[in-house]
Amino acid sequence: MSKKPETLDSQAPAAPLSEAERRELDRKQRAAAKLRENLMRRKGQSRARRAGEADETQGLPASSPSAAKTDESS
Repeated sequence: MSKKPETLDSQAPAAPLSEAERRELDRKQRAAAKLRENLMRRKGQSRARRAGEADETQGLPASSPSAAKTDESS
C-alpha cells in the first residue's frame, strides 16, 4: 500500500518528516498561499470592474501612455 500524503490541516501527531518531505510540505504551503493571494487579487479586480472603478494593476506595458503612442505595425 502507498503512504498517505501529509495534509496541511492534519492534527494527528505524525512521525518526524524527512528533509525532503519537509521541503515538499513547505513548497505546497507556499503554493497554496500564492494561490489564495492571486484569488483575492483577481476578486478585487473583478469587483472594481463591476463597480466601474479604475483597475489599479501594475506592471502591464500595454497600459502605459507611451505604449499607445508607438505603433510599429505601419
